[in-house]
Amino acid sequence: MSDAWQLETVGSIGAVDPAAWDACAGADNPFVSHAFLSALEDSRSVGGRSGWLVHHALLRDESGRLAACAPLYGKTHSYGEYVFDHAWAQAYDNVGGSYYPKLLCAVPFTPVPGPRLLVRPDAPPEVAGAFATGLIEIARRSGLSSLHINFTTRAEWELLGRAGFLQRLGQQFHWENRGYASFDDFLAALSSRKRKQIRKERQEALADGISIRVLSGPEIGRKDWDAFFRFYMSTSDRKWGSAYLNRAFFDLLGERLGDKVVLVMAERNGRWIGGALNLRGSDALYGRNWGCDGEWRYLHFEACYYQAIEYAIRHGIARVEAGAQGTHKIQRGYLPVETYSAHWFADLRLADGVARFLEREREAVRMRNAELEEFSPFKETVEVG
Repeated sequence: MSDAWQLETVGSIGAVDPAAWDACAGADNPFVSHAFLSALEDSRSVGGRSGWLVHHALLRDESGRLAACAPLYGKTHSYGEYVFDHAWAQAYDNVGGSYYPKLLCAVPFTPVPGPRLLVRPDAPPEVAGAFATGLIEIARRSGLSSLHINFTTRAEWELLGRAGFLQRLGQQFHWENRGYASFDDFLAALSSRKRKQIRKERQEALADGISIRVLSGPEIGRKDWDAFFRFYMSTSDRKWGSAYLNRAFFDLLGERLGDKVVLVMAERNGRWIGGALNLRGSDALYGRNWGCDGEWRYLHFEACYYQAIEYAIRHGIARVEAGAQGTHKIQRGYLPVETYSAHWFADLRLADGVARFLEREREAVRMRNAELEEFSPFKETVEVG
């Protein structure tokens, strides 16, 4: 690559022309769009004292045109990442190293797989590899312990492995649309026992006068966001003790990505009692946040899983990504898939130790996924248990 190419970092995505960023990011995945990342920054969900210091990476060609970019953050902790490295940090601290600050290429608070090295489609083929090497150089020049690229694509993961990154596997649960004409068509593909169970859960979820509405774009008003934020805060308090996203973020999300927002809301006696937030990409519906007032049997499954499947079938969407954790998703048609992250360490001692760990972990993840496939609810798979 010519020496005329320029690599730089900026402290705000506002310093980047939205059209230029999105020309690199593409339209498939809304989470790497200028609109989503700017909503995080403008709401101050990242930056300031959040421990997410913005250092987005930009690569410009000899004419000054943006050829590649990446959402990049300096991190003073490991919260909100969903690829857990706390043990690595503690091990390094135990031998006198300083793990933090570190450099992270990811979408904050978002365990959604997608591109991280955002390269213009018309850029030379060597740009992606050179950009990956450039990110390492940014971490090295800054004197940081490590560089982590989380929830990347399989193709990027393989490229990063060739560039010297250590490769890590994770696990999520996704539903695939096999050309279903309706939800009943999907149910017909399941074993009789699983089909009956899902029908029972859906019936009980909507007992006691509960109804479901799916809202998008201008259908979502401020009162709807107020209610959803209440649900989000309630769930955050129960699970983590603090919330990553503030109320302003959801207003900005609605303003900037409203046509991508799919908000599933549960209503009872004229009042919202629960909701699930999804974002729609070109070929996937991404489940993000869920919360509710009180305890409602099976409402979580209805709002997060079954309504998402119905929406995907109705709109011809290829898959629903239900996020991390929860083997209970398998019995509802969401099967295990691999997720990918890549890691570089300045200290070879730490790199060697992590490499040995990741080799064992990759084998364990693949074995676990193979085992879980046996519990698939679909007819063509022999049921276990």
